[in-house]
Amino acid sequence: MRTLIRNVRVFDGERTVPAADVLIDGGSIGEPGIAPVDVEVDGAGKTLLPGLIDAHTHAFDGDLEEALKFGVTTELDMNNLPPVLAAQRRLAAERDDVADIRSSSMIATAPHGHPTQIMTADVLKALGTDHTLDTVADSGQAKAFVEARLAEGVDYLKIAIDDGGSSGMRLPALSPSLAATLVEAGHAAGLRVIAHTVTAREAIIALDAGADGLAHLYSDVDQDQAGEMAARVASYDAFVISTITYIEAVTGDPNDQELLRDPRVAGRMSDRAKGTFGREWADIPMHSQGVLNASHSAAALLRAGVPVPAGTDATPFGPVHGAGLHHELLLLTEAGWTPEQALAAATSIPARCFGLADRGRIAPGLRADLLLVNGDPTTDITATRAIADVWRGGVRRSAGRPIALA
Repeated sequence: MRTLIRNVRVFDGERTVPAADVLIDGGSIGEPGIAPVDVEVDGAGKTLLPGLIDAHTHAFDGDLEEALKFGVTTELDMNNLPPVLAAQRRLAAERDDVADIRSSSMIATAPHGHPTQIMTADVLKALGTDHTLDTVADSGQAKAFVEARLAEGVDYLKIAIDDGGSSGMRLPALSPSLAATLVEAGHAAGLRVIAHTVTAREAIIALDAGADGLAHLYSDVDQDQAGEMAARVASYDAFVISTITYIEAVTGDPNDQELLRDPRVAGRMSDRAKGTFGREWADIPMHSQGVLNASHSAAALLRAGVPVPAGTDATPFGPVHGAGLHHELLLLTEAGWTPEQALAAATSIPARCFGLADRGRIAPGLRADLLLVNGDPTTDITATRAIADVWRGGVRRSAGRPIALA
């Protein structure tokens, strides 16, 4: 199947081309030429983007389908339970109506450390499993933990360094030496290591241990300190996943409900997803001024040249899969980013940070994961919500359903 999208504005993951023709040749992006095509799509007044990549999610049943409806063609799962993850991997491999997935499987944390306090029996039942998290108490367990994740075929390793202090909790946390042991074992196996941290102190512990990236913007650094902290992070050559949407949710900020008021979003969102808004969160460490502080840090990290992939920390309980990433892009622009910078954070930047060489940009030979929207999101970031078409591996979809050919 060869599809030609004619005369379309293209944001290729890094820059904008005012008008171009883009060929989808099977599952890849091709070179437009004189060869016949099967389908032509008029791109006038529209913008073609790489399929969006959410750099921080937790995918359970129904989540990858919800993601694809909103043009999120890849989710980077950041803590899951092995039987659930295996099912989601099979789903993504066998079906083209769901987002693709990469994952760390289970997070490495101390006994009774974050997030074990929220993995209650009721939560596990809601997730359809009774599997609990493995924990790490010493260097021997650290090495065994990494070996177990390798046996599951993980794409990267996730560790937790969070003592709960950002919100007055007291949780056991990995020691700096144990964190370093996990990172060393992960790197020896060829894995990137991402650290869950929510404060500047925890972030520096993780980076000193050799972590390649942080799973959240730190939430306790105010505007006056943001530049100095960003310069420190830049010295480690690491990346920081944004997740302002998550910080907003756990601090009770109702701003995320703007998605429900946007007909471009509400009309596509499942009832299950709509039901997660307004949920009260408990037992999750986060600074009370986390949204404001994270926004200042996002701006400072951008100025310091630190890569910031866009992520939501989407779960079945909220933030929502798919639509949540569009909200995250809005939050990044409200933090002072340009729309193009925000779009790169959801396309080429996570692809580069996670070594996904086949996606995140629009260029010949790359995977045909594409999002076509009405309008110009390079000037109005909310235009990403005006979804006209989605392609996942070259398969054209509309609102999650295949489009029949004429």
